[in-house]
Amino acid sequence: MKIIIAGAGEVGTHLAKMLSKEKHDITVIDSNSKKLKLLENHTDVLGIADNAVSPSALKDSGVGVADLFIAVTQNEETNITSSLLAKKIGAKRTIARIDNKEYLEKINNDIFKDLGVDSLIYPQKLASEEIIELLKQTGISEKIDFYKDQLSLYVIKLEENAPILNKSLSDVSKMSVDLNYRAVAIYRDNKTIIPKGGDVFKLNDLVYTISTKIGVKNLLEITGRKNIDIKNIMILGGSRIGKQLAKVLQKNFTVKLIERDFDKCEKLADELDNTLILNGDGSDTELLLEEGVRKMDAFIAVTENSETNILSCLLAKRFGVKKTIAEIENIDFIDLAEDIGIDTIVNKKLIAASHIYSYTLSAEVTSFKMLTGTDAEVLELIAHVNSKIVGKPLSEIKFPSNAIIGGIIRDNNSIIAKGDTIINSNDKVVVFSLPDAIKDIEKFFK
Repeated sequence: MKIIIAGAGEVGTHLAKMLSKEKHDITVIDSNSKKLKLLENHTDVLGIADNAVSPSALKDSGVGVADLFIAVTQNEETNITSSLLAKKIGAKRTIARIDNKEYLEKINNDIFKDLGVDSLIYPQKLASEEIIELLKQTGISEKIDFYKDQLSLYVIKLEENAPILNKSLSDVSKMSVDLNYRAVAIYRDNKTIIPKGGDVFKLNDLVYTISTKIGVKNLLEITGRKNIDIKNIMILGGSRIGKQLAKVLQKNFTVKLIERDFDKCEKLADELDNTLILNGDGSDTELLLEEGVRKMDAFIAVTENSETNILSCLLAKRFGVKKTIAEIENIDFIDLAEDIGIDTIVNKKLIAASHIYSYTLSAEVTSFKMLTGTDAEVLELIAHVNSKIVGKPLSEIKFPSNAIIGGIIRDNNSIIAKGDTIINSNDKVVVFSLPDAIKDIEKFFK
């Protein structure tokens, strides 16, 4: 696949690194020659130091014969304009990152499609939706739903009260009569493990489990986690994500939002009629205590500063808040934040990259997600009549060792995968995978 990426920021760089490993023909356009040089030194990509809205630069990149053009610069106008030009020059498909949710309204989205922008990605909206979903399941670190919530991936950190500590996967499978869940990975010491029967669960493991709706209660019990009732929420940061969260959450919860910029506070107060807006620094211990942080059920830090989000969540945790969520844009900080006790990490760049990456897969992929804090991915694929995965028990299929099938959705029914499970055509199959197995997985579903 020939892919042109406009923008060598974190999203563009992350995509370029992933896609180049899969032997795609990648060209990156960015006006910052130093960023491009660094990227070229570490990945097999071609860099063009120029403005992405330059027709000559686009033509030099080979966009006229490109299968996919991805515009993810920091400037929304650049992304839209370069996508329009790329489509006119000959790119088969174009994707633009935007910062204005109004563009996603159907009437506006249709206009962009008519002009030549096939898909719009709004990371702030995707991140806020993810946070809202996490507040529905407070006992977990991360949750990804597949096909109308028939199956879900739950990420749970094992603490000292977890009944499965020091037990093997085989031992745990005997603890339940009906297994409506399946552990598909363990993240430990910065390494992702696809578990076998003899692998033992240890303290502070992040366990990735595919579960049906029925299995969730039992899953929380064996991992020692409990859902808490959320009533009071404190949001730090009046960013686009913070405002979007408050707008949704204020309908059902008591919400306080802290923002240090006074002018922004005034604007937020005009737009959020049922949220208490507070002007101040969220890393100020006295302010948090004065505003009742001890009474909060959840604390969500979504300022534009990762360090502030980490520090404020740690303070909230110290004061007894049971659910803390931090937006962390510096990918290097994610492992650190998880290690020191923050419940959930959200990275809008990884969320955006997940949505974009799915367009590069040749198999029919209906859902794809890069997981926060690990190099793994989870995807939902559709099996077809002639797919290699169809018609044999899973135990007889030589599936990639760095991947595992977690479950199947068939005729609106969810099935947890076992060795004797047979996949039929039109089944939706949920697969957990390390990056180097993605291309091999695709071969089973084509």
